[in-house]
Amino acid sequence: MLKIGLLSDTHGFLDPQIFTYFANCDEIWHAGDIGAVGLLTELQTFKPIQAVFGNIDGGELRQELPLDCWLEREGLTIWMTHIGGYPPKYNPRVRKILADRQASLFICGHSHILKVVKDDERDNMLCLNPGAAGRHGFHKVRTLLRFQLNNGKVSQLEAIELGSKSN
Repeated sequence: MLKIGLLSDTHGFLDPQIFTYFANCDEIWHAGDIGAVGLLTELQTFKPIQAVFGNIDGGELRQELPLDCWLEREGLTIWMTHIGGYPPKYNPRVRKILADRQASLFICGHSHILKVVKDDERDNMLCLNPGAAGRHGFHKVRTLLRFQLNNGKVSQLEAIELGSKSN
């Protein structure tokens, strides 16, 4: 069993509550728009991290992080990228990749909208977007996801609200 803390779109702001909510997690995954190298470093010193760069991330983060992160965890194939879309309206790049590769779990950020959707056309691929954990953007409430991976299944999926983006 693996406990995962998932966030996205921090845009340079790291809420201290994240360390409490992710204290029992084995890994943290960040789906892009990190916003500052120092933020990534703070997360890396706290827990093992998997991350991708997002469209606002500068050259230093783009050199350190991939556009796409493919992982195998607990019998699941995971694909994380920043800009993805949702079934059936994936962006063209994602749609092309999904025609050639299969994932059990597809993770993206970018929209600032927390969303959990099954893609019934792709062997029930689960699509996750944790919303935005930062203060920049049109969202009103900052959000995260926390879940467990165990023997090919996602379980204990929790949506966590961090509060208003102005707090």
